[in-house]
Amino acid sequence: MSSYYCLMAGLPDVSLDDSKGARSVAGFKDDLDGILSAKDKELLSYFYLKFDCQNLVALLKNPESEKNPNGNYTLEELQDLMVSVQETETDVRHFPDFMPLFVREFSHNRDKKGFFPEDALALEYYRHAMKCPNRMMAEWYRLNFDMTNILTALIARKQGWNVSDYILGDNTVCEMIRENNSKDFGLSYDYDYVAELMKIVECEDPVEKEKRLDVFKWMWLEDRTFFDPFSIEAVFAYMCKLEMLERWERLDVETGRETFRQIIDNLRGEARVPEEFKK
Repeated sequence: MSSYYCLMAGLPDVSLDDSKGARSVAGFKDDLDGILSAKDKELLSYFYLKFDCQNLVALLKNPESEKNPNGNYTLEELQDLMVSVQETETDVRHFPDFMPLFVREFSHNRDKKGFFPEDALALEYYRHAMKCPNRMMAEWYRLNFDMTNILTALIARKQGWNVSDYILGDNTVCEMIRENNSKDFGLSYDYDYVAELMKIVECEDPVEKEKRLDVFKWMWLEDRTFFDPFSIEAVFAYMCKLEMLERWERLDVETGRETFRQIIDNLRGEARVPEEFKK
């Protein structure tokens, strides 16, 4: 496995308390070009793929939509995918299998009641990403997938809604949420962070709530890379932190409040959060 001593030693420290001045995800992605090994580039492609999924849904809904630059694929490649699948039924082998399938079924599903394309593709993305061959990265995607479902369940129950209606996915956490009616859905024994999530959900200030969730994730990344700060895992963790900082730089207090209101208004399933939270 490659080590990136010069790269990581030369990076400025970043803090969740200060998002201003941090380099962008796109900028750091460009910096890594020519530095990472081919194997490590493939590992980071799982991170960039979520932006491709967001771009694909946006293009399917509006061909004139702007592209997020953080993905693996160019606008032209995504457009070729759509044309190939929709018009010629050609296999597009260099895309993950779930993306051409989603495009192929989009026209049939788009008008169905209860179909939310962002959620549907996000679910398939996480299923794909949780199979990442790097253990730490796979655990990160699983953590985010499970946290979103747990938070969704806690919020839905607090609002008096049927929790099962808002959960998508079929892993252990999803099944326990659906089947266990206890306060913590029976999860605390195996998932020690559930107690912290339950406290966070009770926070009245939506901006503070969002910040505390990111602090939890930030510390998770710190713990997983503390003893190996020059590894590809450390590079990945730095990229994840930059993504958080970018989001907070975009959000002022009022926008943050609106973000959380949308969590309540738009609860729909896995990754059932507004776009600002996903990004």
